[in-house]
Amino acid sequence: MSTSRRLRAAQVVGAGLASVLLLGGCAAGTHPGAAATIGDKEISVTDLDKSTAAIQSAVGGQQQIAPAAVLKILVNNELAAQVLDQRSIKVSDAEIVPAMKVVVDQSLYPKFAANPVTSDFLRAAARAVVGQIKLAGGTGSITDPNAQQQSTEGAKLVEEAAKNITVDIAPRFGTWDGTQLKDGSGSLSKLSEQSKPAATPSAPAEQPPAEPQG
Repeated sequence: MSTSRRLRAAQVVGAGLASVLLLGGCAAGTHPGAAATIGDKEISVTDLDKSTAAIQSAVGGQQQIAPAAVLKILVNNELAAQVLDQRSIKVSDAEIVPAMKVVVDQSLYPKFAANPVTSDFLRAAARAVVGQIKLAGGTGSITDPNAQQQSTEGAKLVEEAAKNITVDIAPRFGTWDGTQLKDGSGSLSKLSEQSKPAATPSAPAEQPPAEPQG
């Protein structure tokens, strides 16, 4: 089994093209111009817009990316980073670099790596994945046969620890249910298999009713 099928990384979801930021108020706890706050870390709407535009450019026009989709993974990456810091778990560049190459489909990796914005996005996602593996007792190597299981277990540990981290989301981008951002977007199909969530896949789209037979 290939490395890309052994490991599932953080989830990036997106549906609906957003060429401009949607209008709306800010959630309690967020500052004007903030898309989200995670502990003492703020993700600004400006940075979210830049990340969304850069990812859309890398993916191309066939797949449409919503800002809420990008914000979900940014929040997850930051939660993982804070949990790792709290537990003094270090992730080295030597561990991050190979993980960056498997958190997206191989056809997308060169495009993501070429842009500083998407490269940083990949780096944060890769750090989260390696950190999850280490949280579950693994070495952090993505080539380890147990990496997928350890990543899944580590993600659950991050989710549990995240309950003690204050997260506020500007309502235009969704709501925080205590463990994750709920935005109603679909999955980004062009990401590699390991970047899909380990949880139950989303339900198939509703089919239109059949036309009555004459």
